[in-house]
Amino acid sequence: MRAVIVAAAVAFLVSLFVTPVAIRVFSALKAGQPIRSIGLASNEGKRGTPTMGGVAFIVATVIAYVAGHIALTTLPERQIAQEEPTMTAFVLLGLFVCCGAVGFLDDFLKVRRRNSDGLSAKGKLLGQGLVGVGFGVVALYFVSTNGQTVASENISLVRDISWLDVGKFGSVLVFVFVITAMSNGVNLTDGLDGLATGVSVLVFAAYALIGFWQYRHWCADEAYSRANDYCYQVRDPLEIAMISAAAAAACLGFLWWNTSPARIFMGDVGSLALGGLMGGLAVATRTTLLTILIGGLFVLITVTWVIQIVSYRTTGRRVFRMVPLHHHFELAGWSEVNIVIRFWIIAGVGVAAGLSLFYADFLTATG
Repeated sequence: MRAVIVAAAVAFLVSLFVTPVAIRVFSALKAGQPIRSIGLASNEGKRGTPTMGGVAFIVATVIAYVAGHIALTTLPERQIAQEEPTMTAFVLLGLFVCCGAVGFLDDFLKVRRRNSDGLSAKGKLLGQGLVGVGFGVVALYFVSTNGQTVASENISLVRDISWLDVGKFGSVLVFVFVITAMSNGVNLTDGLDGLATGVSVLVFAAYALIGFWQYRHWCADEAYSRANDYCYQVRDPLEIAMISAAAAAACLGFLWWNTSPARIFMGDVGSLALGGLMGGLAVATRTTLLTILIGGLFVLITVTWVIQIVSYRTTGRRVFRMVPLHHHFELAGWSEVNIVIRFWIIAGVGVAAGLSLFYADFLTATG
């Protein structure tokens, strides 16, 4: 637990104090967020606000992970908690950084061209797909000493579903889909000050709890598994808990500056990175389908966006005033702050439901 707390504390402090530096740097570079004219008066006041702020919480999370590992060297139970960086950390932080790199390229093109046209949709999907395939192969084909891989060949809900074995190739495809879907879901949600950042805090906090719970009931812990029939067949759950807690705290530190009125936007570098990490955590914790609840707001916004596109292209009619969904409520007269807080509540309900289902399965299995 000490390593997780250290990682979270370091991530929060680094993010809190590095973000103002990022504000000054990106403002000096005139890296202002291009604003589309989409009929929302609130957008005009945001013109020129620096973007690419996601760099701050990416850096903070990586530094915090290193600090957490330094703390591990002082743990009396370090025979269970590996002191060296693991393949799980490589996959999760690799997704975080590389998905962020795709977003950074998109942001850079937007800033350079002084409009909202960055990477094309196909170009962005290609970048996400390449990242997903690369780390998906690593997650499925590199086995640890206890026989575990970062990802599983089975589709999972709160643990692997034994009859849903899709094989290694199928698992890589699932991995790519989850990473792409989550990164685009966060990207669509990032449209109001503090919205995606606040929801990300809740989601990462949930995965920190799941990871630590799995660590305390881990099959690799012989002292526990000998005395209990039920344990979690996952790889490096303490690493998962540390990275999740660090990401949650880093987002919280960034939220200090990103909440309304935002001093800086996370940009695609931030939203794609966050979504990529969430997808990786879902796969690594064997809770892929549970992410539909834990990341429920991101799923809701993505689904309503798809409904709008399909409806307009097939019937010429719009179901919502505007998508993503938060803009629908803006046009309905809701204030930006009200939308953000209410969407945080919706996200919190989804997170609570997901954690409840996860814990209920444990109680059922051990009862």
